[in-house]
Amino acid sequence: MRTLTENDIRGSFVNCTKGEAQRLPMPRDLDERPWAHLDFLGWRDLSAPDRSYLVADLDDGRLVGVALRFPAVKRGFLHRSMCSVCLTVHPGSGVSLMTARKSGKEGREGNSVGLYICTDLACSLYVRGEKLPEPGGRFEESLTVEQQVERTRGNLAAFLGRL
Repeated sequence: MRTLTENDIRGSFVNCTKGEAQRLPMPRDLDERPWAHLDFLGWRDLSAPDRSYLVADLDDGRLVGVALRFPAVKRGFLHRSMCSVCLTVHPGSGVSLMTARKSGKEGREGNSVGLYICTDLACSLYVRGEKLPEPGGRFEESLTVEQQVERTRGNLAAFLGRL
């Protein structure tokens, strides 16, 4: 992923107004992010624990940002869920159903789409082995890391296409 500026990020949101995008909290560590190892930029809103944000650099060069919401319900540690983007399994509340308001008229009417995704939004790092999930969180695959990255990007692009 290319390095993004705050203006790039704010201008990429497709499911909120320009005013809402201007008021979104930005990650403070943009200069420290491992951009070359990211397929998307994701961060949690520290002031609103049920909100997260995601900005993807799609293959056609477009930046697409979405505001996400998820329930603050915590699951038991024995419960395991799989992220539908990177296919990492997490115990407890390591995977959350995050919903995004659709763009345009459908979004104004209250329509949304959902996605089970790593709650910490670190899918890119899990796929590349740079962040390790709990034991048993990644299955051994016959795909190369590059193929897994492409699958992750494809899964995310499919979700963003539904917005």
